[in-house]
Parts: sequence; structure tokens; C-alpha cells
Amino acid sequence: MTLFDTLAGIPTLVIGLTGILGLLIGSFFNVVIYRLPKMMEASWRQECEYLLSDDTSADPQGPEPAAFNLAIPNSHCPSCQAPIKIWQNIPVISYLLLRGRCASCDIKISPRYPVIEVITALISIFPLLVFGVTPYAFAIVLFSWMLLILTVIDIDHQLLPDQITLPLLWIGLLYHSIFGHIPITDALWGAMAGYMILWSVFWLFKIVTGKEGMGYGDFKLLAALGAWLGWQYVPLIILLSSVVGAVCGGLILAARRNSTSTPMPFGPYLAGAGWIAVFWGDTIIDTYLGFAGFR
Repeated sequence: MTLFDTLAGIPTLVIGLTGILGLLIGSFFNVVIYRLPKMMEASWRQECEYLLSDDTSADPQGPEPAAFNLAIPNSHCPSCQAPIKIWQNIPVISYLLLRGRCASCDIKISPRYPVIEVITALISIFPLLVFGVTPYAFAIVLFSWMLLILTVIDIDHQLLPDQITLPLLWIGLLYHSIFGHIPITDALWGAMAGYMILWSVFWLFKIVTGKEGMGYGDFKLLAALGAWLGWQYVPLIILLSSVVGAVCGGLILAARRNSTSTPMPFGPYLAGAGWIAVFWGDTIIDTYLGFAGFR
């Protein structure tokens, strides 16, 4: 009997513990979402300062900066700098007990923190409810976590960090090479098709308009989605993300009264389309083929 056979015998316990884990790791995701872009920007700034410096003998890394990463410094209030105690960092519960305010300076804390924690818990248990307690379900939990981080970072900064998109791609290929959920050739072709399709669209748009319509992170994200789902789902993901992106983008621009030249992140729509395709892709494709008279 394998570990997954044992876990499948106690599904309620496994799902409950996974939900709790989702809440806890969602708290860490808030740290990643806030700090990773700042770490990237600090690294870019340091490299630019070195390139613009006249001192060619200077260390390319520059002077040692103050430690700032996913672990250091400890969590603290951005307003009064008071450290957040353990009891103040319990997912959702602490936010409710503190009534959404800092215990030291009483400044309002963004409700996005508990929202991300709850969303992380929900997307952690949903694959187990749909696919059962299986290796694929746990793989999709990890897949969902990484898409959530990418989505929020792209909304905030219009960045899709390589530190997440590339591991997402390789983990998808690795999973299928070990467990064979789909043929590894389908996953490889999916990764290549995902990247090359958006790469081609990017250059065609740039040649015609002289503008860049999307970032390279979008290519890598679609490549990762293709690696997870296979080449057969790449057209569906592009179609879903384009339709939803056009509708939501239009509504956002209208609400903000922005011009059509205002850049909009495309990563969230790709991520959402990829996540939908995991759970309902077969149903959507079968329904479409039925309406089109192919089935």
C-alpha cells in the first residue's frame, strides 16, 4: 500500500489539514508577493548603478546592502515598524481579533492579507475535492499556489518573475515525466507552443504598431501552462484569457476612465484561464465541439 492509498482512506482529515496548511502558507505568500518584486528592483538598481559608474574596478555587486529577502527582516508594521508577534500573525484570526488594525499604532491593515490567505486555503482543498487524494491533486495544489502568486504580483507591478514562471514550467515537465498524467511529448510540445505563439504575436504586433503588446513573462507563463496541460489546451487557454481579458480590461479602463494605451497585465487572465482549463477544460472543449456539430 502506497502513501497515497493510505491518505485516500482518510480524505476528510487530509482535506482539513490541507486547508489549514493553505491558510498558513497563504500568510507566507503575502510576504513573497510584497518582497519578491522589491528584491528584484533592488537587484536591477544595483546592476544599473554599477554599469553607470565610472569606477570599473568596483565590485559588480556594489556595497553590501541591508539584508532584505523573504526571511529578513522579520514581519513588522510598515508604518510604525513594530514587530509582529506570533499571536498577531495567525492567518485570518489575528486580523479579525485586531479588527484589521495594527496593535501598536492602530493604522488600518489591508484586508488583502486575509483574503489571500483564504483564497490560498480554498485553492488548496478544491483540487482534492475534484480529483481525490491523488498525486495529481497535490500537484495541482502546487500549480494553483504558484499561479496565485504570479497573478497578484502581475496586478501590482506588471511583473511575472522568472523565479516562479520557470520553476512552474520545469515542475510541470518533471511531474509528467514521472507520473505520466499526460504524455511527456504533449507536455514538451505544449511548452514550446505556448512560448512560440505569444512570442510570434508579440513580434507581429511590434512590427505593425511599433509598440510592445506584452512582456516576455507572458510567453513563459503560457509555456508553463502548456507544460502542465499539453499542447491541446494551449488554444483554449489563449481564447479564454483573451475573451476575459478584453471584457475585464474594458470594464477596468471604463471605470478608471483611462486611455486605451494604459498598460494592463495579461498574466492574471492567462493564469485564470489555465486554472479553469485544469478543472473544466474537457467540458468546455466537448461543449464547443458539440455546438459546432463535430460531436
